[in-house]
Amino acid sequence: MRILLAGVAALALSAVGAVSAAAQAGDPAIQAEIKKDMPSLMAIYADLHANPELSFMEVRSAGIMAAEARKLGFKVTEKVGGTGIVAVMENGPGPVVMLRADMDGLPVIEQTGLPGASKVRVTTKEGVETGVMHACGHDTHMTAWVGVARRMAANKDKWSGTLVMIGQPAEERGAGARMMLEDGLYTRFPKPQYALAFHDAAQFPAGQIGYTPGYALANVDSVDILVKGVGGHGAYPQTTKDPIVLASRIVGALQTLVSREISPLDSAVVTVGSFHAGAKHNIISDEAKLQLTVRSYSDEVRNHLLDGIARIAKGEAIAAGMPDDKMPVVSVQKDEYTPATFNTVDFTEDMAAFLKTQFSEARVTKMPPVMGGEDFSRYSRDANKDVKSLIIWVGGVPRAEYDAAQKAGKSLPSLHSPFWAPEADTVIETATEALTGMAMKLMGKK
Repeated sequence: MRILLAGVAALALSAVGAVSAAAQAGDPAIQAEIKKDMPSLMAIYADLHANPELSFMEVRSAGIMAAEARKLGFKVTEKVGGTGIVAVMENGPGPVVMLRADMDGLPVIEQTGLPGASKVRVTTKEGVETGVMHACGHDTHMTAWVGVARRMAANKDKWSGTLVMIGQPAEERGAGARMMLEDGLYTRFPKPQYALAFHDAAQFPAGQIGYTPGYALANVDSVDILVKGVGGHGAYPQTTKDPIVLASRIVGALQTLVSREISPLDSAVVTVGSFHAGAKHNIISDEAKLQLTVRSYSDEVRNHLLDGIARIAKGEAIAAGMPDDKMPVVSVQKDEYTPATFNTVDFTEDMAAFLKTQFSEARVTKMPPVMGGEDFSRYSRDANKDVKSLIIWVGGVPRAEYDAAQKAGKSLPSLHSPFWAPEADTVIETATEALTGMAMKLMGKK
């Protein structure tokens, strides 16, 4: 997930109480198989966690997943959309169901202090040396993917149809899903009627499942603004056009986009996350650079925000007396755009009802949407709107830690934090059973 899952701690999860992972009404045989498989899965998890790879570099991770799928009888294709993999198992007539796991880590130095913590360091394509960590839990996603593949392959007598399992690169850069689709994911391989995924969650207890019908995650846009000026000596500002003052006016005016131009009933965020200008106390620079993250749900609100940013930047420059050749340059980073994730409403409600029978009402909770982003959205948008999709949350916070934080009113480490350490075995076991159950529900033999 490109930005942390936030704002869900207010859910009434604390009222749920301790929920035993064993207290569920799913398929006892599948549950027993998953439990027996957990030591092997945890070995894979430990390997993936200790050896994370950044976006576009997921060669080793993809190789582990591909090798596991091949052993199970899947037809595996590698290097789809860069480092992505596609594993297909055809098992008679029936629907096509796609399960996705993302593979990339983050440029974060792990500080959990746990055995097996990542010590990997790399130099990014931007030339920055950094540690690498699965600070968003994609290692749990990949491991559960393997767990589901094993259960589906071992229980082919219980389902009929085509299972497409994909390992996706570069989710953190908002690019991987687009790259796989552009490389023929829906033309070279069976196009699904259903797409499923899960994401670990850092804001509620391990083993708890969350779902959101409709909009679940936001449009994510990255916007750069180059503010031009006329530099000079700081002692003689009258001879300059100060880009820092102009950029400051732009930052202030941008706040009115959400507060005065967007309906209070719609959700939107415009955050200036970076402001760079100048190099010396007594020098007025000739430019300033702003970097923004822009969030929304609907395309209408998104377009209004992006148009408004360009309008405000130009308007403030005109008010400051800037000539036409020194208007601000506003650039929307199209390659990093992540569309809003929309869980198909009826499909989501049906799957939630099923999960409640599988895990109990207490463990499956409806959640509000968040302003984080997830490029899983692309698999069911635009030309692919006939694909019904659902991404669920699986809580990763150890129950004792969650309860203690609630009691003390303290914040927990978030996704993308160097301290994020999910209760991985619970996340993997829960997600493996949930995704296996949903796939078998969709492809179950009559």
